Amino acid sequence: MRISDKVASLSRRDLRDIPEASITAGKNTDLRDVLLCTVSPLTAGIDEAGRGCLAGPVVAAAVILPITFDLPGLNDSKACSESLRENLAPRIKSCALSWGLGVVWPPQIDDINILQATFVAMSHAVRVLRKSPTLLLVDGNKTVPSSILAPHWQKNHCAQLPVQRAIVGGDKSEPAISAASILAKTFRDSLMRQLAHRWPGYGFEKHKGYGTREHLDALRRLGPCPIHRLTFRGVVPKKPVLQQACLV
Repeated sequence: MRISDKVASLSRRDLRDIPEASITAGKNTDLRDVLLCTVSPLTAGIDEAGRGCLAGPVVAAAVILPITFDLPGLNDSKACSESLRENLAPRIKSCALSWGLGVVWPPQIDDINILQATFVAMSHAVRVLRKSPTLLLVDGNKTVPSSILAPHWQKNHCAQLPVQRAIVGGDKSEPAISAASILAKTFRDSLMRQLAHRWPGYGFEKHKGYGTREHLDALRRLGPCPIHRLTFRGVVPKKPVLQQACLV
C-alpha cells in the first residue's frame, strides 16, 4: 500500500505501521551511460528533508545520476523555487539510473531522536536503490553509521557496503546530492499537503511542519496532533512550576 493511500485515516498508532521506505527507480537507456557504468563506480547522492520540523516525517532520498544528464536549473532544493522543484522532480526520476526514498515517522523519531531517525531514513533510501552504488555522498558533516546502514543494505544488495563521504554544502556542489534534496523535498511537501486535510487547522499545507508563528499559535490553540514530534521543544506546552511556600 502506498503511503498516500493511508493518509486519510491516520492516527498516531497507525503511523508505526506505515512502510518506512517508498521505492521507485528510473532507468537510463542511453547505451553510452550503460557501458560507462560497467567500468565506472556508481555514486549515490543522499540528502534529507524535514529534519528540523515540529511535525511530519523526516524524508531522505538517494539518487544515482548517469555520467551525462541534462537537468537545467539543478541545485540545492532550498535555492530552487517551488515551481522549479516540481518541474525538476519528474525529470530527475526519468533520467536517474536509480533513486529511492526513505521515510521515518514521528513515533520513531521520538523513540530514537531525530539524528538517528535521519540515518534510518537514509539507510532505507539506499536499500531500495535498484543498483548498488560503491560510493555514497552524504550532505552534511556526518556519514551514516555502518551499524545502521549495513542491516538495510544487506536486505537488497549483495555488493560490499559502499564507501561514504560527508560533504558540507554538498547539496550545492554535488549534482547527485542536489537531485536527492529535490526528490526528498518535493515528496515531503506533497505528503504534508495531504496530511493537512487529515488534520486541518495547523497550516501544514503552508509551513510543512516547520515551527512558524502560525504553527506555534495553532499548537497553543489545538494542542499537538498524532503527527507532531512530542519530544521537540514547543510542541508540548510546558507545565507550570508550582512554587512551594517556605515557612520561616
